[in-house]
Amino acid sequence: MSERTTVGVGMVGYAFMGRVHSQAWRNAGAFFDLPLAPRMAVLAGRSKERTSAAAARLGWADVETDWRELVRRDDVQIVDICTPGDSHAEIAIAALRAGKHVLCEKPLANTVAEAEAMVEAAAGAPGRAMVAFNYRRVPAIALARRLVEEGRLGEIRHVRAQYLQDWIVDPEFPLVWRLQKDKAGSGALGDIGAHIIDTAQFVTGQHVVGVSALTETFVKERPLPESSAGLSGSGGGSATGPVTVDDAALFIGRLSGGALASFEATRFATGRKNALRIEINGSLGSLAFDFEAMNELWVSEGGGGFTRILVTEPDHPYVGAWWPPGHGLGYEHTFTHEIKDFLEAIAEGADPSPSFADGLRVQRVLAAVERSAADSSRYTVVEET
Repeated sequence: MSERTTVGVGMVGYAFMGRVHSQAWRNAGAFFDLPLAPRMAVLAGRSKERTSAAAARLGWADVETDWRELVRRDDVQIVDICTPGDSHAEIAIAALRAGKHVLCEKPLANTVAEAEAMVEAAAGAPGRAMVAFNYRRVPAIALARRLVEEGRLGEIRHVRAQYLQDWIVDPEFPLVWRLQKDKAGSGALGDIGAHIIDTAQFVTGQHVVGVSALTETFVKERPLPESSAGLSGSGGGSATGPVTVDDAALFIGRLSGGALASFEATRFATGRKNALRIEINGSLGSLAFDFEAMNELWVSEGGGGFTRILVTEPDHPYVGAWWPPGHGLGYEHTFTHEIKDFLEAIAEGADPSPSFADGLRVQRVLAAVERSAADSSRYTVVEET
């Protein structure tokens, strides 16, 4: 391998997404022949003590307590945003204006207006910008897209997409930031619904043009995080706060190619841990996927039943860089694939996929779902401008 140019990476945020992104930055070069060599230059967080501890644990060389200082640093060429949605737009726009490349966690923003401003900033910037819809990088999902592109399913007629979790079923679970609209933008809709919207659009090559939706918040008050320690479930007068986002969102829609689609995003599916599911029915065949069996893709062709494909062969997307056939991959590998694709786009001077424009398209669907659910309208057009 020829000598590679080193690019400094600065990451903002070090919680769940920060940990998986760190793992990807550390390991991408060990498995893929990357055109650029990422250097984990600096980690930003508000607390110097906690950020320093996270940096030492995750492999970052330095820390900052102000993301603005991270953006200004000459040793940072890529800014990776792993913060709650309320700060995405401000950080991304500042980084793009500073000439940096930007990787931003999903959903792109908390509002359509913020997402539009991010797309505008990306369009006029020298750096490249990508939104982190990691499920596009599941080998089985990438293979599903390949099959659709090859015409193996024929005309796409029906799409069913679900994302089922159960992590807040307990009413004593505390009021974390993901349950507050001012920080998260929306609840299950934006957190996990955004993933199935993007997955459906990615695999089919079509986009959602209209929706009819319902949303619900099942637990409307939760213990405040600082008062949640030692709760026994009896309440006991502990301080609580309102849940200001949805717990579940259901909507039907139509795709740009005419197909019908149904979407279900809930964090109240007891027993389901991370079940991102999609089934696509076409005139010649169907395919089905469930992330809880992420190395499998089920395909039906020619009117027969479904056949299980174990997506671990060297010619399957991404898989050739990893283990021998039959040795499955996991959740963390999707982020490694994401880093690989992002660095390749930067090196080629190409627009990464999914772009900020793709993130905006998802954001517009989220907004249409909220409008439809709010006014009980039967059908809400997804705004394009």
